[in-house]
Amino acid sequence: MQRYKIVHRTYYNFTDEVVLGEHRLLLRPREGHELRIESFSLNISPAATLHWHRDIEDNSVAIASFNSPARHLMIESEAIIQQYNEAPLDFIVATYALNYPFVYQQHDEPMLAPYRTLPDAYTSTQLSRWIGTFWRSGEPIETYSLLQRMTEHIYQTLNYQAREEPGVQSARQTLECGSGSCRDFAVLFMDAARYLGLAARFVSGYLHDHLPSNNLGATHAWAEVYLPGAGWKGFDPTIGKVAGTDHIAVAVACRPDAVPPIAGSFSGCAASTMDVGVWVTRV
Repeated sequence: MQRYKIVHRTYYNFTDEVVLGEHRLLLRPREGHELRIESFSLNISPAATLHWHRDIEDNSVAIASFNSPARHLMIESEAIIQQYNEAPLDFIVATYALNYPFVYQQHDEPMLAPYRTLPDAYTSTQLSRWIGTFWRSGEPIETYSLLQRMTEHIYQTLNYQAREEPGVQSARQTLECGSGSCRDFAVLFMDAARYLGLAARFVSGYLHDHLPSNNLGATHAWAEVYLPGAGWKGFDPTIGKVAGTDHIAVAVACRPDAVPPIAGSFSGCAASTMDVGVWVTRV
């Protein structure tokens, strides 16, 4: 078991007083048999009323409501977690899904349908050509090996580039420009897995250590694929590895735009700036 402390601090500064609307916060890590939360706190200024709920993906969501005008907004979360995912390759895939291709069982298909939405026809053609650079259709291969090969191929052939601007590149854009951020690589992996007929989803969270020091202030993103018998397994094309002990998931969704860490609004005649800091340290 490994313990981590995660501090995620976001400052918004406004040039004049504004009225803050509701803010949706996805900051609490996802608990399960591989991850347990030892402590978690939220510090918000100005003071906010919090209402917690679980969304359709079982993500832990806090809705922050404000009662007074403000010229700044500070949201800081601090969590200490216990991470038990120390052997990420210790899983067993169901016999029928061990080799690619395979067909999901009929009773699973309705639940997996949102995670198998195909990209548009042009992107699918691009993905077909791209997949052909590391795997030839008809070549016998284990399902996990194909996914790991794709993870490593993204890591080895595309350039990682931290991007400050909001939004996510499409798989088509990432392939055309040959570079992207962690969230862009996650979307490329996810769309390619779906093109192959596999169920895939987007994961937002934190990563300890691997990225350059100039990436301070960033959350992390990777993808998960549903492997029968093993469940949702994470693959991180930004570092070319399966998701393991250093990955701390916060939220999952079938679309990347559904799980920003903080989403909210304000009204008033003011401009705003934002500063973010994220620190993940072993305890």
